[in-house]
Amino acid sequence: MEACTALARPLDLKPAPEVRDAADLIVEALAALGVEYVFGVPGGAIEPLYNALARSARRGGPQAIVARNEQGAAYMADGYARETGKLGVCIATSGPGATNLITGVACAYDNNVPMLVITGQPPIKNFGKGALQESSCTGINTMAMFRPCTRYNSLVSHAEQLPTKLFNALMQAQRAPSGPAHLSIPVDIMRTPLEGDLDMPDFAGLLRRAPALVDLPAVRQLARLLFSARQPVWLIGDGCGEAAADLMQLVQRTDGRFITTPDGKGFINPRHPRFRGVFGFGGHATAAELLQDEPDLVIALGTGFGEFNSGGWSAALLNSRLVHVDDSDENLMRSPMARLHVRGHIKSVCEQLIALLAPASNGPEAQLLPFMHPQMARQAYDAMVDSPQAAHGDSAPVKPQRLMTALSEGCPPQTRFVADAGNSAAWAVHYLAPHDKRSGRMPGGAYLPTGQERRTRHSSWLRVTMDFAPMGWAIGSAVGIAMANRRCPVVCLTGDGSYLMNGQEITVAAELSLPVLYVVLNDGALGMVKHGQRLAGAEPIGFQLPKVDFALMAQSMGIPGVVVRSSADLDALDFRALLSRGGPTLIDVRIDGDEVPPMNLRMKTLGTAK
Repeated sequence: MEACTALARPLDLKPAPEVRDAADLIVEALAALGVEYVFGVPGGAIEPLYNALARSARRGGPQAIVARNEQGAAYMADGYARETGKLGVCIATSGPGATNLITGVACAYDNNVPMLVITGQPPIKNFGKGALQESSCTGINTMAMFRPCTRYNSLVSHAEQLPTKLFNALMQAQRAPSGPAHLSIPVDIMRTPLEGDLDMPDFAGLLRRAPALVDLPAVRQLARLLFSARQPVWLIGDGCGEAAADLMQLVQRTDGRFITTPDGKGFINPRHPRFRGVFGFGGHATAAELLQDEPDLVIALGTGFGEFNSGGWSAALLNSRLVHVDDSDENLMRSPMARLHVRGHIKSVCEQLIALLAPASNGPEAQLLPFMHPQMARQAYDAMVDSPQAAHGDSAPVKPQRLMTALSEGCPPQTRFVADAGNSAAWAVHYLAPHDKRSGRMPGGAYLPTGQERRTRHSSWLRVTMDFAPMGWAIGSAVGIAMANRRCPVVCLTGDGSYLMNGQEITVAAELSLPVLYVVLNDGALGMVKHGQRLAGAEPIGFQLPKVDFALMAQSMGIPGVVVRSSADLDALDFRALLSRGGPTLIDVRIDGDEVPPMNLRMKTLGTAK
């Protein structure tokens, strides 16, 4: 009878309240910052954070994206951060999960990419006992490994520390110079139930960061220099994403010309009539000649003058004619010979300069040059590159220059290109030049500079990684970019060597139906190693790779794959159609391996140039 009575009682249909623990605090902080995705690989020591992400996903908050290797997860977080300007987040379990992250984290550190890195640890009570994959100071000390490549690095030993240490990590990751911040958290700390009396920081307040202060006296001094300069040269670096449109106004108001660093090229229209090319790795002779003509003033913005960005520390750039503008003291310290240093948020500096330089009486738009006719623009860019004949000729195997031209002309204007370390980056920096069809008109018929009407804060049509430059970075980064911006298709340019290292991340793009076109430059070699040995007269060793049909590899994963053996095969491709499908495609391009990429700068700085 008692059992029947129990069944007759009304059922309580209220869902049980969800558990809320310390891991939820981390996810809530990310949600407050507008972060949508967390990239990583699950494991026992990081399991509570994945549980919190599962609860978050059900609420429409940050969700987990599972990479195939933790290194790929770091590259995805890197790509996401560069596309959105938000924080990239990658997570891993303890031990080898953490060490797998380090290459991607070091790359982000060297390229000032804001990133939060969280790794797990065994329960803190087991430290020093030989716990599985322990990586604290009493195990394989990953904390010490992360120290040189992070802006903040700390072990959370008590749950009460988490709010403060998380707040510090988020602040350090996003302040100038930005970069990765690492927290290592034992699994039992992440499982700790949240108490009501925890002192919670204002994580949402991080979104209201004020731009870095501007050194107004230095800005006024620069304005005076510009008033007296004759055709100044502007060097646009990777830190200029927000300021690209303002810089085009300054170039034209000062009757100047502009060049870019390799990683700054993606912020400008390479067919602009005042553009004189890329200076540095993979760059153009026209840019070097412009500096060798000894202009009276060179204004470099948003660059730290590393080897690839400075032309191997060229004296034509680094001299007393230089004015260096940056929001990072670390970058400014690399130009002690400069005439003037201007410290401050680059867009704010540009806005101050525009206000100080008196506009024409009939409005600033009157000083903007209209873009050239597409045919004239093509001819102008062809005059800038090393081998225009190879860029437009027909051959089998395919000339890499011809491949870059086909991609430039065939991909939609909103396409994001990401080029891997090595030959892929060199060819892209030198030859890739998509037609900028995004420009609209301003009053009076002038054109908006550099596709301003659709530009987001940090959008760049070409991304390369300088200095640290790990092979395979672009493969994961393309996934992060595509996740960050579903409106823009992504083209990943990578070599066969890089793809053999990290190509498995293409399956993440397939799982998530991301419109990424993977273009593999297949010459059966580690191309930059091979050409470097030949140019230096070194022993020909270690560059050979096996013959691989990458299209068949893709097809085995359920991904469409195409082999391109000739220019005719290349012309038959419809890039717009390939980039509009709901998922990735791989193109295995059999390139002419005898074509030498523009890598003389690398040979010069290695001391092996002949």
